[in-house]
Amino acid sequence: MTGWPADELQKIVETDDLHISPFREDGVTYGTLTWIWSVVVGDALYVRAYSGQESSWYQAALRQKAGRITAAGMTKEVTFEPVDGPINDLIDDAYRAKYRRSKFLSAMIGARARFATIKVMPRAASAQTSRQKARKQKSGD
Repeated sequence: MTGWPADELQKIVETDDLHISPFREDGVTYGTLTWIWSVVVGDALYVRAYSGQESSWYQAALRQKAGRITAAGMTKEVTFEPVDGPINDLIDDAYRAKYRRSKFLSAMIGARARFATIKVMPRAASAQTSRQKARKQKSGD
């Protein structure tokens, strides 16, 4: 797994337009883009499901472990990894800093959303190529 280039992470930090789209059950078709809050801690991007673990995009991300995001004018193929443990305190702090004026902040740092935290990392080019080939075969191209 490769990490995020610093300039891309900075662009994501500075914007509030991240949309997430885990793969559907077929592992090839992208799900519906869903707007969500995102934060950066260290060299990683994190997102949380406002509705908690019952959120459909969250469940798809856990099952498929991959998809794509759009943010700051970029579209990126990504992997998803559930997060637990002490890193959540740092993620809470990042949410407080980025969304301090929002009335929804308390929900995003509350237990329901905290238990639905995902680390989002760029997907390796070889994995992207395999998914793209599968997508083309499915569509008959």
